Amino acid sequence: MKTLKRMREDWVLYFMLLPGIVFFVIFHIVPIVDMKLAFQDYRIIGENTWVGLKHFKILFSSPAFMDVLWNTVIISTLKILCIFPVPIVMSLLINEVRSGPFRKYVQSVSYLPHFLSWVVIAGIWISLLSPEGGVNIIRDFFQLPSIDFITSKDHIRWVLVFSEMWRSAGWDSILYIAAIMRISPALYEAADLDGASTLQKMRYITLPSLVSTVVTVFILNLGFFMNAGFDQVFNLMNDSVISKIDILDTYVYRIGLLNGQFAYATAASLFKGVIGLFLILGTHFISKKYTGNGVW
Repeated sequence: MKTLKRMREDWVLYFMLLPGIVFFVIFHIVPIVDMKLAFQDYRIIGENTWVGLKHFKILFSSPAFMDVLWNTVIISTLKILCIFPVPIVMSLLINEVRSGPFRKYVQSVSYLPHFLSWVVIAGIWISLLSPEGGVNIIRDFFQLPSIDFITSKDHIRWVLVFSEMWRSAGWDSILYIAAIMRISPALYEAADLDGASTLQKMRYITLPSLVSTVVTVFILNLGFFMNAGFDQVFNLMNDSVISKIDILDTYVYRIGLLNGQFAYATAASLFKGVIGLFLILGTHFISKKYTGNGVW
């Protein structure tokens, strides 16, 4: 009853949630029903025939799928290890900026790349990292050899990591900045009276207050571990580096939409979704046991 009363009082806020709810229902919940195609042979005319685990057996015996799976794991791991801490550090640094106008400027500049599509971002990075681009001009100044990063198998995964960091770090820091703003100023005032330094206040006040938020965001990020960024990879992929950055999503796109193997592609997509579900649940329960914080 209390929930219904609160919903009636704040009906405008709940109404604003409606577009997001509709989006997730149409694109994330309704498709679950059609995941049964992973256990069927697709027929253009007539009923689909039930084949059980046939497509999964083909999937797990395919060397191409195992290569794609390995690429996905490597790229996602690199992104989590290298990118996840950056928004936390950014929020701590922005919190220490005392000049209001300068803080707003830094925040606006860091948020801006999030609103660019990967088509635009890929164009920027391809131009920047080309043999005639800005990075190689700097390398030439220091008499270093020119590198075509976009076609280099040794560098392309790091291009994915740093371009994703450039795009998302500022935007992701918003959540941590909001959490910092909820910390009682009295704690910082008491620390000042005790002679605490800026680093000590970060270590003993700010960071402990962010633990719950950090854990929740980390668990939710693990749910997207197997995604690895379709839009990014699709726009930066080329024949020279496809063996290094071909991930599950691009593999599903290629075999499903381009080759017409809908059932096989659905099996690969279902496998990815199940892994993501287990990662979320596993991390949640482990975190709940040892830290007391989880998704719920």
